[in-house]
Amino acid sequence: QVQLVESGGALVQAGGSLRLSCAASGRTFSSYKMGWFRQAPGKEREFVASISNSGRNTYYADSVKGRFTISRDNAKNTAYLQMNSLKPEDTAVYYCAAGPNYYSDGRLSPQYDYWGQGTQVTVSS
Repeated sequence: QVQLVESGGALVQAGGSLRLSCAASGRTFSSYKMGWFRQAPGKEREFVASISNSGRNTYYADSVKGRFTISRDNAKNTAYLQMNSLKPEDTAVYYCAAGPNYYSDGRLSPQYDYWGQGTQVTVSS
């Protein structure tokens, strides 16, 4: 079992930055692919970014590429999402997720076994 706790969500002005953190319990964090997803009101949950267990491979949704950076620190059992140049359309609840590393890009929700409770990000115009 892996428990995930997100933090770092806040209200920020357009153009600003935030860093989300996802702290994981358990000793097997380094074996999991990690992903970030988001869900805006009235919309389906969508993929944001993922990172392989080693951190060597990362993948991004086109909508955040060049603005967001996913990273991880396996020694701290923590994954991060650095979000720069935020836009109002980035407003959503952001979730981190952990899953088996054998999926190639981790873009699909069913590829993950564990989910956090979410953290709210609101970007004002």
